[in-house]
Amino acid sequence: MTDRPPMPPFTHETAVRKVQAAEDAWNTRDPHKVALAYSEDSVWRNRDTFVTGRAEIVEFLTAKWHRERDYALRKDLWSFEGNRIAVRFQYECRDADGQWWRSYGNELWEFDEHGLMTRREASINDLRIEEDQRRIHGPRPEAERGLTFPLQ
Repeated sequence: MTDRPPMPPFTHETAVRKVQAAEDAWNTRDPHKVALAYSEDSVWRNRDTFVTGRAEIVEFLTAKWHRERDYALRKDLWSFEGNRIAVRFQYECRDADGQWWRSYGNELWEFDEHGLMTRREASINDLRIEEDQRRIHGPRPEAERGLTFPLQ
């Protein structure tokens, strides 16, 4: 089995690194790359969808990024303890009709001893926005790493 550092138990520094690594991976919009951060039997709840295992994760993310065009994400560490991390996030994307959306969410993550995520629970709400209201444009620039983003 391949380790995916940093591994638990997390410190503040390693939890921040884990969150940034997740943000970076998701911003590639590469389902196969993203799925490697999850255990073979990882279980998810994403809104009202339940996913089990890497193959289903790839299928889910492929469909997601087909619908959610120009997807760009920001994640912030909210809390951590032992092998668990809580994250808040925002992402923006447009749909097939060109309507822009900002999605706000919270995730609960649990990791195995190899640093692979075994459980992910995501609660997400969507807000319709105009294109000129966008504030997330592509992956986070190096100068903005570690900065939190506004609630609204």
